[in-house]
Amino acid sequence: MKQIIVTILFVCVCLGTSAQEARIQLVRNATLLIDYAGLHILLDPMFSPVGAFGSITGKGVSPSVEMPMPAEEIVKGVDFILVTHAHIDHFDDAAVAVLDKSLKLFGQPADKQFFLNKKFWEAEAIADSVIYKGITIVRTDAQHGTGRMLKAMGDASGFVLKAEGMPVVYIIGDGVWTQGIYENIQRYRPDYIVVNSGGAVMPGRFDATPIIMDERQTMALVQESGNAKIIAVHMDAVDHCRTTREVLSKEAKRCNVPAGKLIIPEDGETVRLSN
Repeated sequence: MKQIIVTILFVCVCLGTSAQEARIQLVRNATLLIDYAGLHILLDPMFSPVGAFGSITGKGVSPSVEMPMPAEEIVKGVDFILVTHAHIDHFDDAAVAVLDKSLKLFGQPADKQFFLNKKFWEAEAIADSVIYKGITIVRTDAQHGTGRMLKAMGDASGFVLKAEGMPVVYIIGDGVWTQGIYENIQRYRPDYIVVNSGGAVMPGRFDATPIIMDERQTMALVQESGNAKIIAVHMDAVDHCRTTREVLSKEAKRCNVPAGKLIIPEDGETVRLSN
């Protein structure tokens, strides 16, 4: 009898641990499904089909690849939504059409009215931080470009996720490498950093000025990331991103980045997180 009770307790503990497993699945571009502290989180949903945005640079179409699974499958079981900023490649009309408007949605103050206009009545702007169902969500600033381009791109944010027994995850969002990001790494000591590494540029006079990290800036992040593992996304999906997975992989090899330090998932791939 005692042995049976011990076995049952062991199974319950294992099931509980499994339910609390932390993982990140890249859908496409910057769209992620995050299982964290028992909740299923959708980040930056972009669900439009290939070519829906036309061409940004005239060299291709955006999105340039289809999603690896249907939108209806992606939104199944989502507990809440996180949006770093309301640019079309992070929150589009296709997502608006399929998402449950009653879901809790967290974003930055600059976008709150935008989400209310889209009838997401549970939209909440995070000025500094909130605690939601045991998860602390800290909003961080992301510098979406430099100089005149920064003013044109507007506000962008990132998030730090923290919860008891969970790894600390720092989602940088659409931002170039800055002193502020370095300071966030020192302050929050993340176990994982999600970086948008596509090296996106805007055409015309600004085509030499990245508005998110490229391969060289990602290497600077790797150098200053402490013990964190880097998960690089926002590549091979929109036509103004010049840094591809192949380019980033070659740069990491050139810089002798240790195996396992930089993770570059494919669309649909899941990365399991550990403390």
